Amino acid sequence: MNKLIKIIAVTFFSFSYCTHAQQIVKTDTLSGTPLTISMDSRVNNAMEDLEENCERKSSSGTLANPSNKTRVLVPNRELTNAEVCRRNPRILGYKIQLAVVKSNAEANQVKADFRKLFPNMKVETDASLRPNYKIMAGSYFSKQSAAPDLSRIRQHFNTAVAVQYRVFCVEAK
Repeated sequence: MNKLIKIIAVTFFSFSYCTHAQQIVKTDTLSGTPLTISMDSRVNNAMEDLEENCERKSSSGTLANPSNKTRVLVPNRELTNAEVCRRNPRILGYKIQLAVVKSNAEANQVKADFRKLFPNMKVETDASLRPNYKIMAGSYFSKQSAAPDLSRIRQHFNTAVAVQYRVFCVEAK
C-alpha cells in the first residue's frame, strides 16, 4: 500500500509540473532568430518583469536610454595599413630570411656582409632555434611587398626566402 501511495504521488507531481510548463518563443538579441524555450509560465512572467524593470547605467553614471541599442560597426572595406597599425602595433607580416647558420659568430658575419651590400635595410638575428641562428631582414605587410627586395637580395644570398614573422607595423612596407 505504501508503494502505491508513492507511485500516485510521484505521478501527480509530475503531471502537475508538466501542466504549468509551456513553450515560449523569444527573439535572440544578437541575431534576431526566434528561440523556443519550454518553461513554467510563472518563470516567464518573472523574467519579463525583470527585463522591463532593468536599468542600465552608462559610464557617466546616468541612466541609459533603453531604446538606444549598442551598434557594432563592421567595415565593408578592407582596412588600410594605418588602421591596422592603430589597432595592433605588432602584426603577422613577412621578413626575408637570409640564411640559417650554426653559430653566433657566423650570424654576425652574415649580418656584416648584408649591411655592406644593403645599408638602408634593417637586419636582425633570431636565436629562437638554438643552436641555429636565423638572419632576418626587412619588415613587410605581405609577400608581394617583399618581392622586389627579395629579388635584389637573392643576387647575393641564394637561399633567401620570404617567411611569415611577427613585425612591428610602423617598420613594415
